[in-house]
Amino acid sequence: MTTPLSQALPHAKKAYRAAIVHSLADPAEVGVEASYEYFVDGLMLVEDGRIVALGDAEDLLATLADDVEVVTYDDALITAGFIDTHIHLPQTGMIGSYGEQLLDWLNTYVFPCEKQFEDPEHSAQVADIFLNELLRNGTTTALVFGSRHKESVEALFSAAEKLNLRLIAGKVMMDRNAPDYLVDTAQSSYDDSKALIERWHGKGRLHYAVTPRFAPTSTPEQMTLAGQLLTEYPDLYLQTHISENLKEIEWVKALFPEHKNYLDVYDHFNLLGQRSVFAHGVHLCDEECERLAETGSAIAFCPTSNLFLGSGLFDLPMAERHKVNVGLGTDVGAGTSFSLLHTLNEAYKVMQLQGARLSPFKSLYLATLGGACALRLEDKIGNLQPGSEADFVVLDFNATPLLSYRMKQATSIEEQLFVLMTLGDDRTVSETYSAGVLVHKR
Repeated sequence: MTTPLSQALPHAKKAYRAAIVHSLADPAEVGVEASYEYFVDGLMLVEDGRIVALGDAEDLLATLADDVEVVTYDDALITAGFIDTHIHLPQTGMIGSYGEQLLDWLNTYVFPCEKQFEDPEHSAQVADIFLNELLRNGTTTALVFGSRHKESVEALFSAAEKLNLRLIAGKVMMDRNAPDYLVDTAQSSYDDSKALIERWHGKGRLHYAVTPRFAPTSTPEQMTLAGQLLTEYPDLYLQTHISENLKEIEWVKALFPEHKNYLDVYDHFNLLGQRSVFAHGVHLCDEECERLAETGSAIAFCPTSNLFLGSGLFDLPMAERHKVNVGLGTDVGAGTSFSLLHTLNEAYKVMQLQGARLSPFKSLYLATLGGACALRLEDKIGNLQPGSEADFVVLDFNATPLLSYRMKQATSIEEQLFVLMTLGDDRTVSETYSAGVLVHKR
């Protein structure tokens, strides 16, 4: 159950004691040993929603004032809140839908489900369910697709504001190749997006993302106006899909024959930039990765949905070679879980199928600091460095009988992390904090 903000005001100072681990940098760039910090008996001091000290409990306890409350967790691990760089609010109600690949799946399941979001009451109800699921799974920041209806984003931002979450979202722009009941127009999508930007972007911890669904469902006119919004508001985000499915890629070639590849379509309309996140990228080439890196754009790696829809295997080593920022996405509802722990389980398998390894510390990076870097928020979230916002989770080593038994055999933090990522799910998340406030307690 989510704790309402009004009932969970942050203490001026509060300390949390447990085993603590967090990412410092990408293991692919600095090596595994320099990529994380671990305290077997750690203490984290939080004041006014920010982390002000982190270190060994024995050292820091002696420096605390007498009135500072210390919350101690036994058999638990504290780490930074998880960051989901690709997820769909309107698809919450059709997660786990059977038996299609991407394009048929959209027509059969997704579009009828998204139609319901023209109703503000329905949007508000699902927004609450959606945020509760994120927090139950330890996700404190997400980059979220709404439906094409303004109401979906209004409801989500309204609910997120009450919880003081750092959240990014946008209404879908889609003016062709979709059912009549779901299309907007180039101008209406611009006007609706602009109204939402003026109302919500930069309010509290909320940000707006310009959101053309993907190239086949936006006319050149609509993508031109999407690029215009990014010019008018330089600190906006851009989110869309790219190179998820082979049939999709062939469709893009037919619709935009003058462009050399899928990414070039978005590049033409000025949609690449420091805050642009392209979901999937399963079938990108080296040239496209090089261009993503040049423009500072990021990829959201979505292993559960790519496996579920049979789309293919994301080439993480190729992205690393080109130094492209990569975050992790659940992609609910093609993805089959809100849990980034479960998503990392699938990511490990994706790498194994390609003859590569995904270390527990790289996994931790993807789910936390890597997501923050993809969103250009690494100065605020993604790790537990003093000065960061106090978004963190408490993971319970005894969440299930099997997890408890397996943890007793673990001999290192590396092994403990791997066990959490292979056996963990929402039950593993004991508590979730946003800006120092308890927003979920199992």
